[in-house]
Amino acid sequence: MTSPHTLGDDETELFARSFHALADHVERVVKGKREAIELALICLFCEGHLLIEDVPGTGKTTLARCLAASVEADFARVQFTPDLLPSDIVGVTVYRQNTGAFEFLRGPVFANIVLGDEINRASPKTQSALLEVMEERRVTVDGTTHPVPRPFMVFATQNPVDMGGTYPLPEAQLDRFLMRITLGYPDHAAEVAVLTGTAAHTGPDSLSTVTTAGQIADLVESASRVRVTEPLYDYLVRVVAATRTLPEVRLGASPRGSVALLRAIRVRAASQSRPYALPEDVKALAGPVLAHRLILAPEAELNGRTGADVIADVLDTVPQSSGALV
Repeated sequence: MTSPHTLGDDETELFARSFHALADHVERVVKGKREAIELALICLFCEGHLLIEDVPGTGKTTLARCLAASVEADFARVQFTPDLLPSDIVGVTVYRQNTGAFEFLRGPVFANIVLGDEINRASPKTQSALLEVMEERRVTVDGTTHPVPRPFMVFATQNPVDMGGTYPLPEAQLDRFLMRITLGYPDHAAEVAVLTGTAAHTGPDSLSTVTTAGQIADLVESASRVRVTEPLYDYLVRVVAATRTLPEVRLGASPRGSVALLRAIRVRAASQSRPYALPEDVKALAGPVLAHRLILAPEAELNGRTGADVIADVLDTVPQSSGALV
């Protein structure tokens, strides 16, 4: 008999169907990027935040808009610029003369899906306006706390090439993104499809909604009940802890990274119709979840090493825990 705290077979199948229906829907527009789409959906069903870092024209904003268009939920887009103020994001309190009272005008962050375009072009002061809401899902203005709706996801993009006039994201902000991914250039067939007009009339605005915010919230709760055994907890923690002891790493992944990886592997398991997580889930998601949280030593950077390289080495060297994994 299935425990009420464990994901049942019917719920697992429903989650997997919903997950892949959304992925198929988004892929009608974002051609040839199934892996990136599924990672974005894992973030959505974790109620996590996603940072897409890639060169212009690869579909970063399109992916975010397609995801928002597929979910019947509030969507807001903020174009980050050097003159953007924190109040432009979280909102501002104004005095109404006709009522003699103060009123809080909510900013665009009070949406289910918030797209922050070119997030590194805003000043550090403005970037820091997102710190509280990304972690605690609430905003404090003039001493008053305002919760944001659930589900809530920040979908941010940045260009790693044109760094003029940008402000690198601080470590505290990077650590709040559940994943950082890249899209890369489309493969040959996908780019030919764009040029020949196959995708010419298919854009984010052409997509209909396939699920609602309420259904997403239910699926988020379902994924949180995917079974994780003690040996798998042990393996996950040892993978994260290994990033803190390497000489080429100046700052390893934080406990927030462990929690993020746990949430992500549960969603990946459910998306594959499994009510239990496996070491393969940890190996598949450790790179996107942990690599951006590492600060490498200068010598490692000079040698061309990246956070993804370090995570790959860790996965090769950390043995799996013995014991039942299911």
